[in-house]
Amino acid sequence: MTEPAVQVPGMGTVHHLDDHRPTPPAEPMVDLTKPDTEPTTPPPPAVPQGSRIVRTGRAVRRIAMHDRTRATTRFTVRHGMYVVGGGRIVARRAWEGRTASRYERMLRAAEAAGNLDLATEWEERLSRFRAARHQRRMDLLSAPVKAAKGAAAAAGLTAGGLLVLSVFLAIANKNFADLATPTLALIELVRWTVVVITVVWGPLVTLGPWAGLLALWSVGRHQQAAPQWVLPARPADVGAPITPSVVVTALRDLGIGPLRQAVKEMGDAGAAMLGPIRIAGCGVEVDVTLPSGVATNEVQKRRRKLAENLSRHEHEVFITIPQAARTVRLWIADSGALDEPIGPSPLLTDTTLTADYTKARAPWGQDLRGDAALISLYQRHFLITGLSNQGKTAALRALALWLALDARVEFRIADLKGVGDWGMFDGLATILIQGPTDDHVIEATEMLEGLVKEMERRIQAPPGTVFTPLIGIVDEAQVAFMCPVLDKEKRPYGGSKATARYFMAARKIHNQGRAVDVLLYQGTQDPTDQNLPKLVREGAHTRASLALGTESQARMALGDKAVDGGAAPNLLRPGLDKGTVVVASDGIKIPAGQAAITVRTHYISTDDATVVADRAKALRDGVTTLTAIDHGPDRDPHADIMTVLGDTSRVLTQDVLKRLAALNEDAYGEWSHLDLKRVLDGTGAEPYKSDGRMVIGRERLARHLANRGAEGSASATE
Repeated sequence: MTEPAVQVPGMGTVHHLDDHRPTPPAEPMVDLTKPDTEPTTPPPPAVPQGSRIVRTGRAVRRIAMHDRTRATTRFTVRHGMYVVGGGRIVARRAWEGRTASRYERMLRAAEAAGNLDLATEWEERLSRFRAARHQRRMDLLSAPVKAAKGAAAAAGLTAGGLLVLSVFLAIANKNFADLATPTLALIELVRWTVVVITVVWGPLVTLGPWAGLLALWSVGRHQQAAPQWVLPARPADVGAPITPSVVVTALRDLGIGPLRQAVKEMGDAGAAMLGPIRIAGCGVEVDVTLPSGVATNEVQKRRRKLAENLSRHEHEVFITIPQAARTVRLWIADSGALDEPIGPSPLLTDTTLTADYTKARAPWGQDLRGDAALISLYQRHFLITGLSNQGKTAALRALALWLALDARVEFRIADLKGVGDWGMFDGLATILIQGPTDDHVIEATEMLEGLVKEMERRIQAPPGTVFTPLIGIVDEAQVAFMCPVLDKEKRPYGGSKATARYFMAARKIHNQGRAVDVLLYQGTQDPTDQNLPKLVREGAHTRASLALGTESQARMALGDKAVDGGAAPNLLRPGLDKGTVVVASDGIKIPAGQAAITVRTHYISTDDATVVADRAKALRDGVTTLTAIDHGPDRDPHADIMTVLGDTSRVLTQDVLKRLAALNEDAYGEWSHLDLKRVLDGTGAEPYKSDGRMVIGRERLARHLANRGAEGSASATE
């Protein structure tokens, strides 16, 4: 069809040619006035190809990261590697069985451990092995000739034996045909053997490789010869038994290059570094000889890592330095054993227990091996320190309670906390000061100065004089050292200078007190150079520490030697290791080569301490406890004597003099038996003998005071 021509003005006529293309159908007309009778569904949107790939990748990743997929993969890889690892182990064993590699490896291990004797022994074994191997190889050269001769001899013997047997059989049966019977029987046996082998050979060939793989798998599984990431989680390993391989592996993985290299060169013989693993209380103990190039302090610094490598908590592994060179001693507790309480104190379980200050030892607790920790207090000044609320007072009080069971021991106590922890010593101690104020510090200082005067008096006594023990106890001594109060002469009570009264009194007692049995026990918390001066802490013969915050505090508490030797009270757990002390003293048995020992002390509650104190009071004639030191200038000797007699019917004159000196050192510190006799002359209460010893009777002195009071009343009436 040809379109009509179009006339364009100014131009020629335009003719539209037919392009022979089909005319597109006309679009349907939509009547917008009519409502839609059928809803039209839009076609689904086209999905980009990239989105399908992303979704597929996410699905694959989700499947790959699923726990079940990961568990299946780990299971497959683990058991496959068991076979590979088992084959490697069997091959190595076979190689070592046929070669000298085992002997060479053990020789290198002994050399790395520095054990020349063991190295020499392995070198001799290696020489013997090589000689025997050479002899076997020489024997192989002549083996074919010997085998041929042996086969010929065996064939001849077999033929001869069959012939003799056939002759005997024919004669016995009187049948010439029986000469062939033994030979035919042998041929039949061979035939049946071949038949059996033919039948069994097929299954053996089929099952043999699988049996071999199963054997390799079993070896690999037993040795856990698979990568660590595919091995199953084993929470049961926590607290697993300590074996040589466990200790060597833990040491190898400490991150010390020379140690790791030495263990690697030793191979399985890394246990050559170890001494015997010994059961020690609630754990085990082993000495480790370190290879050349590894210092003992490098192992000490990695205590936490070593403990975790051994599947233990840090507080369950203790590292000390014994006498042997390049050796560390490991004590490894049974998992959780140190969190179990120890038994009650013998002071509570044995009501007949008594003490002997001079010869016996106090049952203070248990060491980490579970053995009883007994400590001698004879002529030893004592210092215990630690953080607050760790059991310091209870540990110190337990020693004082044991000493109280020796009736000879006199106590003078200042509790600068003042909450009643030492209240049971009322009736045991001649002086008991309780309170945290400056006035209590002043009284505690004067108590120590009274000890100094008594010490000086004893020093001036005739040679050979025997003195009863006099123990001064100051709990919370940091309060005294930090006291800022000045006396009338402007001398401070606290501080660490030569003008500080408490400091100088403590130093004088430390210097000379032990020679005459005048001792000072101090308890303090959170030690610093300000609240525990260096000269005072170093004057104590027995130093103990509970949990502390830092290593520098541990050095203040125990000294550099103990800390350098492995003592670490700063690694005790505050709140969890209450009552556990690290002790440095020659008064307690410490393993050879160690500078300190860790003791878990028995806990004696305040109520139980009162019971023990009552037993101690029953051993004495009665003690009048002064709760304050009287400073009054005017003294009534008769009244003061009556005061120190207390409720006791008779008191030794020597004890009366000591109690008077404790009551007022200035008034009675220089008194002798003659002074006491002079004051009581004419009163009817003069000293008299009872059981061969001079005593003063309370009833007589009370009668005199009553008469004196009556006379005074009569004079006043007149």
